[in-house]
Amino acid sequence: MDLYAIPYEKDISERPLRCGVGPFGVGPFAILPTPKAEGRPRIHSLRDVLDAIFYVLKSGCHWRLLPHDFPPWSTVYYHFRKFRLSGAWHLIYRALRRTERNRIGKNPDVSAAIMDSQSVKTTEEGARSNGYDAHKNIKGRKRHLLVDTLGLPLSVYVPPANVQDRVGARLLLAGLNPLVPRLKKIYADGAYSGEELRRWCEERGGGKLEIVERDRETEGFEVLPKRWIVERTFSWLIRDRRLSKDYERMVQSSETFITVAMIRLMLRRLARGA
Repeated sequence: MDLYAIPYEKDISERPLRCGVGPFGVGPFAILPTPKAEGRPRIHSLRDVLDAIFYVLKSGCHWRLLPHDFPPWSTVYYHFRKFRLSGAWHLIYRALRRTERNRIGKNPDVSAAIMDSQSVKTTEEGARSNGYDAHKNIKGRKRHLLVDTLGLPLSVYVPPANVQDRVGARLLLAGLNPLVPRLKKIYADGAYSGEELRRWCEERGGGKLEIVERDRETEGFEVLPKRWIVERTFSWLIRDRRLSKDYERMVQSSETFITVAMIRLMLRRLARGA
């Protein structure tokens, strides 16, 4: 019986993008480490490493179960962890988000944002850092997101699910002012109501908090202004099997995979628009 190599989907295009986001060496990928003149030469390209990370994200497979078409799992995980510790994932994402907003015709610096949370189940790997959300009846972790009007995250925070939304909001918005200097208004649901949090957002959170309430007289499903944007972002995330649950042992890895998922999403958008 003849054996044929299985072609795997590649997320990074082989052709340069006319939008100014070149795969490597220019644009947001200029911060990735370049091969050194001395020492052992690089065996696997960063393009293949990133494709392998995106494969883990999309398929949800274990690191050790990566197909042999990709670099060894230890090499792939080494770069995933190295980029997390160095902040490279965050820098790449910020550059791609600014490029995407420019492509749409919006100011790269946002003036309005939407905040919400999503409770997700964990596995035994994350047993040490999970909690019980009594409102959603879920034992696991809670993903707090602050997104712009395009649904692209500005801040990500993943605590145990028993952390209340008002507490998570402060940790989500803390230290965000220098990164979003034009932010004026933050939309949220009723879980973030309260005079204390509203006053804190105006003084330290970077914007005025506006609660978008559901009309109590409306029956059935209702699309709420602004709030549907962050709900769409959550739906984008769970389309990747690695994020259908929280499989990570550390919350830092959970937050990183959310960032990687948005990097993959924007790369595919920019490639289609090139």
